[in-house]
Amino acid sequence: MTAELITLQRSQSAAILHAHIRSFPKDGEVIAKWKPEKKYEAFEGVLNGGVIGTLLDCHCNWTAAYHLMKHAKEDHPPCTVTAEYAIKLLRPTPTNDSVFLSAKVIDLTDDRATVEGTLTAGGKVCATCRGIFVAVKEGHPAHHRW
Repeated sequence: MTAELITLQRSQSAAILHAHIRSFPKDGEVIAKWKPEKKYEAFEGVLNGGVIGTLLDCHCNWTAAYHLMKHAKEDHPPCTVTAEYAIKLLRPTPTNDSVFLSAKVIDLTDDRATVEGTLTAGGKVCATCRGIFVAVKEGHPAHHRW
């Protein structure tokens, strides 16, 4: 993995969605853009809350992995898992255009990162999240699983 591009294709949740989100580091944050399909609507024109949670979880997980990689001065990200996660759905998220994801690390140690993220659509923040993501080692069930 390079510093210029992080892909979320390894994430099982994003794979289930067939999201193929491409996340990019920019100005201390990691950003991404994703165009919802009609099949991800909770009801006409509104993105499903579970999909929003999945997008933010995956995006924040990769944000953590990227920053843990940089912190360790490695050339590939560690395998990371979600240890704790909370999402706030602030308003309906429209599906008529792309949604934008942004995440930043607010606390970092050698093996874990606390990340805050937002999902924006139509110029408005529709959801926020905060999570703790932990690097796992060989022997952990999730180690290099995806």
